[in-house]
Amino acid sequence: MIGALAAALAFSALAAAPGVVLAADPQSEVVLVIEANRFQPEEVRVKAGAPFVLVVTNRDPGPEEFESRELRIEKVIPPGKTVRLRMPALKAGTYPFVGEYHAKTAKGRIVAE
Repeated sequence: MIGALAAALAFSALAAAPGVVLAADPQSEVVLVIEANRFQPEEVRVKAGAPFVLVVTNRDPGPEEFESRELRIEKVIPPGKTVRLRMPALKAGTYPFVGEYHAKTAKGRIVAE
């Protein structure tokens, strides 16, 4: 009983410590919006070495394809829909992406740091 209490107190202390991510924490979400044939924001920053979920919402009247060669992703986002993409832990670096249907205006990058 005392061992369980000590473990619970240690867990509580870790949970309260700033900058500590516990395994039970949900993956962080990064929101990206497609509007007027552009990604907003054009740059998103994530923690290197930590998986995350990219939540892409298409507010345009037509579909858009989220594509990144470096991330090996091609996903069509229908108009008015939101798609959740589970992203692996990335090494530090910059990962460009494009909206293939509007490649001249729909550009962005994920920066893992």
